[in-house]
Amino acid sequence: MLKKILLIVVLLIIVAVVVAIYLITRGPDLSLYEHLKTPEINSMPNQKMIVIELKGDPNVVAKDVFKKLYKTYYKLKIKDWKMVAPRARWTDIGLSKENWIGYYGIPVPDSVTQLPPDVNKEGPEVKLETWNYGEIAEILHIGPYSEETETVNKLGAFIEEKEYRITGMHEEEYLKGPGLWPVNPKNYYTIIRYTVEKMEQHQPDV
Repeated sequence: MLKKILLIVVLLIIVAVVVAIYLITRGPDLSLYEHLKTPEINSMPNQKMIVIELKGDPNVVAKDVFKKLYKTYYKLKIKDWKMVAPRARWTDIGLSKENWIGYYGIPVPDSVTQLPPDVNKEGPEVKLETWNYGEIAEILHIGPYSEETETVNKLGAFIEEKEYRITGMHEEEYLKGPGLWPVNPKNYYTIIRYTVEKMEQHQPDV
């Protein structure tokens, strides 16, 4: 009898772990973002974030940075917990990647007003910030990060065509990418985004 009870308990734990892994790794519903295969101008509310600022090649530092951010996220007192896609911003993507200053973040609800006391005992500092948005230009990139240049250029040409100008940093939101399970880079889903504003229309002199 005891063996049966233990077996049932073990099976329940296995099921719970499998369900948890599924919920964590499935990410957002990608069908909601298919329309962004064509660039768009949209409006986006400001977002409270937990953020780590770090200099270095994203291909080298991002994994450990996001690991700490998610570790922090899981410790927060959030009523309706859900898996959220991480984001990152960079000040100047024209420099060599080892000199990029990145702001790596995870969205949190406005109800979060402080971080767990033990979060910054070691490693890079986690901060609670608000990222400002408003009008944005964005596009969906499907494929490896190394092949983003064409997509970025397409978005830049769209911004110019619509007579807007970029006002903020290069931002990426990682809907699907490296995680607990291997993902083929050709199946990465990344939103590339800039805050923008309409350029002033100069009236001819009379």
